[in-house]
Amino acid sequence: MPLAEWSLYADRPILEIVLALAAGGAGLSRHLVADTGAGSRRDVFELILDEDDCLQCGGIPIHEVRLSGAYRGSFPVYLVDVRIPALSFDDSVPVVGVSSVPRGSDGIACFNFLRRFNYGNFGNPDGFGLDPLPQG
Repeated sequence: MPLAEWSLYADRPILEIVLALAAGGAGLSRHLVADTGAGSRRDVFELILDEDDCLQCGGIPIHEVRLSGAYRGSFPVYLVDVRIPALSFDDSVPVVGVSSVPRGSDGIACFNFLRRFNYGNFGNPDGFGLDPLPQG
């Protein structure tokens, strides 16, 4: 499987996902900040997105989570269909819905999502990439 790579945006690592639309169609392309400091391995969510995106994409509410970092308080968690076409990634992912996302992005790819892949700059200091983990 090939490496998917994106240019840094405002000197931050960014990756692109596609959210499946509830009504069908091409889906919503979203650029997320890759943040290994967002969440932990044990957290019950993998992405942080605008709650309107979760609802527009037919996200299924599964529970609430209390956050205490950059976002403070209780927030809904939705199960949302997420794709990364370049990696043939297509899975339902637990997503925290918030009312505002970091300026210059459409949300955050948290540590729990990033650990599904090998990730880093892969020798390109001006880029960020994901590579599927070996199966087995």
